[in-house]
Amino acid sequence: MGFTDVYDFVPGKAAWLAMGWGREGNAASKPSVGELARTDVAVCRLGETIGDARSERDESGYDFCLLTNDRDIFMGRLRGDALAGGPGETVDRAMEGGSTTVRPSEPLEALVGRMTKKGVKSILVTDLKGKLIGALLREDAEKALEQQKSHGPG
Repeated sequence: MGFTDVYDFVPGKAAWLAMGWGREGNAASKPSVGELARTDVAVCRLGETIGDARSERDESGYDFCLLTNDRDIFMGRLRGDALAGGPGETVDRAMEGGSTTVRPSEPLEALVGRMTKKGVKSILVTDLKGKLIGALLREDAEKALEQQKSHGPG
């Protein structure tokens, strides 16, 4: 057939999509969680100080700072009182773990429904390996769904 580079992605299509990699076909015309995730969120690294995290947060305009390791794997979030600590304390001790994350391939309409029901304004998006992609704001997702409906089916 003339193909020179052929690969077999063993984990399958669902894993491919959960990594946030390219889509084709009818589904590609609908906005995905990964495409709508904001990447301008404040990010700090393990070992940094709360003072650094506060500065990152203030510059970003968000009310939180996301903590990642040196491979960009999401570790936790700092917000509210956690960011009020002493500026020399490390973020490692102040972070809240166990934050809910979703994959970039998460169906948008169902996710918005869950977010609305629980009163959640934003949710974190990570790939299948836990690498931080960004934060999805419910208002962005709602706008995308409205635009999709006004333009008709795909």
